[in-house]
Amino acid sequence: MAALFWMNIVLGSTSISVSEVLNILAGKAEGTSAAIILNIRLPRAVAALVLGGALALSGYLLQTFFANPIVGPYVLGVSSGAKLCVALMMIFFLSRGRSIGLIAMVASAFAGSLIVMAFVLAISVKVKSMGILVVCGIMIGYICSAITDFVVTFADDSNIVNLHNWSMGSLSGIGWKEIRVFTIVIFLCLIVALSIIKPMNAYRLGENYARNAGVNIRMLRVVLILVSSLLAACVTAFAGPISFVGIAVPHLVRSLLKTDRSNIVIPASFIGGAIVTLLCDAIARTVFAPTEVSISSVTALLLVPVVIYVMMNRKKERL
Repeated sequence: MAALFWMNIVLGSTSISVSEVLNILAGKAEGTSAAIILNIRLPRAVAALVLGGALALSGYLLQTFFANPIVGPYVLGVSSGAKLCVALMMIFFLSRGRSIGLIAMVASAFAGSLIVMAFVLAISVKVKSMGILVVCGIMIGYICSAITDFVVTFADDSNIVNLHNWSMGSLSGIGWKEIRVFTIVIFLCLIVALSIIKPMNAYRLGENYARNAGVNIRMLRVVLILVSSLLAACVTAFAGPISFVGIAVPHLVRSLLKTDRSNIVIPASFIGGAIVTLLCDAIARTVFAPTEVSISSVTALLLVPVVIYVMMNRKKERL
């Protein structure tokens, strides 16, 4: 993670030597290069680290809630619901010549993620198959994305039209002000997730076991939904939807560490999400520089094979 963080600071479309980067970070250099490092690359690397970890943690909490390793905020449509509400709020404010506040962005994304989660939970009561539930989540996500695309495409204001890049998933334009807001929210969510490790470990052994161990199942489920939705909302509000990190990283962590214990997988998932997002953002920025591709395109290309592998393994286990 440290190596990728450093690589994201050093590499870019503008060539800056390692020694110059060190001088800039030490406060011994100024000028254009210093502005690029301190105002563009460094905050972007921090955002990739924190938001990537949050997305992977959100995926792990959702997988714990549904007891299935092939669910995640992107697959279930939670990220798409958050994207839709944020886009609508942005359009509402920008069309009136006003800017939306950072807290309002997080709140609108959180509301959108909860609305979609409510739909998914309502469907889960009606259907018994997890496969059907995942498909329904994907369909809900497509509906939300389609509405977002319609709204953004036919918007009149040029500032609203520029939301297209955000709606595809991008870490560009994130500054220190945004980082302060989502870091506080994600840190609080991480503390809550760490505080329910013992109930989660019991819950993963089955509802009856957890209930006999004294776990309040209903309260645990509410906390899992709220924390996972808020984490996904933070990521979507500031970076747009980033695909497949939430579903693939927790499985990779479990496979590498050979354990499913929450006290190990929660911090490992956060670190794994940070590593994967840092790597994918570096590829998105540098491979086709000066042209930048969507980070979701890179994450999909690298992580979809992992998801397919998980689904094939589950099928073999059932057979």
